[in-house]
Order: sequence, then C-alpha cells, then structure tokens
Amino acid sequence: MSERVRLLVIDDDNIIVESLSEFLRLEGYEVDGGESVRQALAALERQRYQLVITDVNMAESDGFDLLRTVKDRYPDTVVIMITGYGTIDSAVEAIKLGAYDYLTKPIIDDEIRLVVERAVKQQALIRENQDLRRQLDLRYNLDNIIGHDYQMLKIFDLVEAVADSTTTVLIQGDSGTGKSLIARAIHYRSSRRDKPFVEVSCGALPETLLESELFGHVKGAFTNAMNDKEGKFKAAHQGTIFLDEISTASPALQVKLLRVLQERQFEPVGSNQTDTVETRVILASNRDLSAEVEAGRFRQDLYYRVNVVAIQVPPLRQRIGDIPLLADYFLEKYRKQLHKEILGLTDEALRLMQAYSWKGNVRELENCIERAVVLSKGRYITDQDLPASILEHSGEAAVGEGVYKPASLKEALEDPEKRIIRAALEANHWNRQATAEVLEINRTTLYKKMKRYGLEVEAASAGRRM
Repeated sequence: MSERVRLLVIDDDNIIVESLSEFLRLEGYEVDGGESVRQALAALERQRYQLVITDVNMAESDGFDLLRTVKDRYPDTVVIMITGYGTIDSAVEAIKLGAYDYLTKPIIDDEIRLVVERAVKQQALIRENQDLRRQLDLRYNLDNIIGHDYQMLKIFDLVEAVADSTTTVLIQGDSGTGKSLIARAIHYRSSRRDKPFVEVSCGALPETLLESELFGHVKGAFTNAMNDKEGKFKAAHQGTIFLDEISTASPALQVKLLRVLQERQFEPVGSNQTDTVETRVILASNRDLSAEVEAGRFRQDLYYRVNVVAIQVPPLRQRIGDIPLLADYFLEKYRKQLHKEILGLTDEALRLMQAYSWKGNVRELENCIERAVVLSKGRYITDQDLPASILEHSGEAAVGEGVYKPASLKEALEDPEKRIIRAALEANHWNRQATAEVLEINRTTLYKKMKRYGLEVEAASAGRRM
C-alpha cells in the first residue's frame, strides 16, 4: 500500500494483543498495542490512527467507553469491537454508538483481514471526501447513503467504479430510497465535480413543457415563448444531467432522448439549429423498465442504451441492519436543528422501527425521526413518540392478525422465519456458527433454511466468512 495505515489494538489479554498485532503487521499495517483504555487514550493523544480494534470487556474500563471517546475526540478514526461474549443486544449497541463492526472471539484470520480492509477503505474514502462533504448541503451528504448492508456496499463499489467515466448509469428503486443521492455521489466523485449537476424530475412536468425544459426553445416556438430559453441539457454541458422518473417520458420524447444519448445532439423546440453537448447522463426510475418495455410503454432500443450500468437500490425493509445507523444520523441532524437534548432511541422504539415495512423507505424514516424529535418530551425517543402506523403494524405483526390469507401453517410461517433468520445473520455479521447458537438450532439446520430462503446468496455477496 502506498501509505502505511496505522492501527491500534487494545485488549487486556496480552497474548491476543501480540498475536493480532503480529498478524496485522504481516498484512502490511503499522500496529501499536495496549492492554487498557487508559493506554489506548494515551496512544491516541500521541499518534493518529486510522483504525482502533478494541476488546469489549476489560478490567478498568470497557470497550464501549473507549468507543464513545474515540467517536467524540477522533471522529475520523474507525473502531472495530471484539468480544468473547457476543450478543445481538451488544452488537446493536456497538453499531448505534458508531462502531464499524462487531466480531466475536476466537478471531478468524480471514474474517479480521476482510473487516480491516473494508474499514480502512471506508476511512480513506471519508478522508478523501471531507472537502466534498463541506460543499454539499446536508440533504445531499454522502452520510445519508452510508450503510453496512452488503447490498449498499455493492452500490458504493459501483459508484466508485463508474464515477469517473462517461458511461450512462440507470438507477432503479422504490421512491424514497435515495436515487438522487446516489446520482450526486457519482457526479461529485468524478472529474466533473466542479461542473454543473442538473436534476430534472420528468414526472413533475407535462409532456409539452418537459421537452422545452430539457432541450430549450426559441422565441415564438409556442404560445408565451417570448424569448429564447436554454434547456437543461445545455445547462449541464461538461457536467452531469440527472433524469429522474424517466419511465414517464412520452414515446416522442423517448426518440429525442435516444438521439441525445447516441449522438449528443438535439434541436431546441421550434428551431432547425442542431446543438451539441458533452454531458454525462444518469437516469432513474421507480418502475422496472424491463417490465415497461414488455408492456410496450418504453422503447426497447432506449432501454438497452440507458441500461449500460444498472444500480438497483434496495428498499429499506430489505436492509434492516442499516435502520439504527440511519435513525441515529437523522436524530443527530434534527436535534441540532431543533435544539432538543435527546440522547438516543430506546431499544423498544428501535425494535418497532426494524419490524416496520417502510413503504416510503429512507424518506419516510427521516420524516419519522423528525416528528419524534419534535414531539418527544424526554431524553430518549420511545415507542410512544413513533407514528401510529408503526405501532399498529407492530400489533398486527406480533400475532399475525389482520387479513387472513388461506395458506398452510408451514407456508404462513415462512416469511416471519426468513425475517428472523436474516436479522440474526446481520446482527452476527453473517457468521453462521454464532447465528445458529443465538437461534438455538444446529449449524446444518441453519444452512438448510438459508438455502431454502435464498439467504446463502446474500451471505456469499456479503463477502463474510461463514
């Protein structure tokens, strides 16, 4: 590696400190060690560390105290927690407090290697983009899309890979999942970052106005066209244009878009003059464009032209492990804006939020936290501060009441069983042995259920050692 990364290993067991430090040195890192929180804090005052690996249970003071101090004093330092007595509750608590990951002993070489590599990479990306983040409005901060779910990690890798190319990108996903944020992340990580980023919501404008908005018009092109107007494509010259809700474009407009994508040329409405632009195009849709093609509502040739690099943004209900991170982020945002002294969320409030379906995705979660901060009268957000829809959903989910759908008991239990297994796997960082122990089933039974529900594919994609 071009720059030696410095790590700090803290554990009151000197044998673990020495063995883990030696392993990480062989991996190419600069490593210092210590046996207490006091030694860790002294080391952090003397030296800058990219990463701290700390045991949870220590004699003088535990790893959670160290984690809180690091997050407060050294926010750019990434923390990984390790313990010999791991539980789901302590893992959730660690992530809520800002730990990057939570591992159980005995430490497996491949597992710690992968976690450290990812943590160092994220720390480097955070440092790289500090200047960028200061330029962006809080609404578009990259922190809004940071998550530990393997699906989001794949998206971050794609953003990294395509950012500095001219390739057309198609972002698909439900409304409220953050497609606009991903488009901005691609733009601001590219060499075009100093050029315009122009966003157009195609579904918000009628067909006649949308064509003028995109390509511009000349004076007299239509009623009330009193002057020439430059379109959004021209405004985005040498920058990026983001076309949201592209599935709503009319057939006639789709033809024009195809030409722009292929030739980078177009004529303003009412003009015979051809304009040429050099613009990066990113498109988004909350509908499945392949299904739109099958239904005859979207041109097949345009679909193949825009579907060069596709990013599928998962709904929030499919990455419940990110809900605590997002909730804490929005809590910090709104308690500062509203000047409220709220310390966090209760375990029950968090449990209800992770059990909720979030049809409005991240946008709905943000609104939920803002509402809770406004209404809360205590130091913590409780279940009583959450919207009625979340509480009602919890009551229905608890006993399976509501609308009865004819099914065998075995079929009816499949969905909740899958969700419970997936949540346990995420909480245990996809460690199969630890998950089996928590669920009190044997490892073979867990594997069979993972295979039945398609979870072994997620485990493989997560890149974690099973």
